[in-house]
Amino acid sequence: MKRTGEGCFLDAGEAEQVVQRVKAGDQQAYAELIRAYEKQMYTYCYGILSNREEAEDALQNIFITVYQNIGQYQAGTSFTSWLYKVAYHHSIDLIRKRKRWIRLIASWKEHQQQSPQPHETTLDELLMHLTAQERNLVMLKVVQQYSFEEIGQIMDMKPATLRKKYERLRKKLVQHNKTRRGLSHDESYAK
Repeated sequence: MKRTGEGCFLDAGEAEQVVQRVKAGDQQAYAELIRAYEKQMYTYCYGILSNREEAEDALQNIFITVYQNIGQYQAGTSFTSWLYKVAYHHSIDLIRKRKRWIRLIASWKEHQQQSPQPHETTLDELLMHLTAQERNLVMLKVVQQYSFEEIGQIMDMKPATLRKKYERLRKKLVQHNKTRRGLSHDESYAK
């Protein structure tokens, strides 16, 4: 590992050797990889995200992801390129999530402005009546827009089970909203 004024860097051969040590279980070798690439990965993430805190969080998550998936790295390909690919996809996912939140908040504000009646149920009031698992399912499906297969991997559940839970959850929220507005279950079907 060579030192520069800004830190350390590894040439392709050195990086390959250090990666092989990491694959063999050497945690100190992984610390070398982090020291060698953290500044350039931070700069890269900051350039994409334009936010210091998000770039710092992304950097931590990227290095965790790289450590967990180091076995997928193929010898002979550039480790730096693989690292940048992981950083790119993680940063783009963060931007997508940020945009979804912005759209959700804008939509919610627009809805609140269109119907300022005091008996309207807010999103927070609806979510308050859900269990933590139900809130997680709603957030992953509606806000993050994950597929049931992806949610299944996150929540360690079968996609078919999640689909059923989601449908029951939607009915529960619709019924709760109708009840808050003063309509009973029977009245809502009569109309």
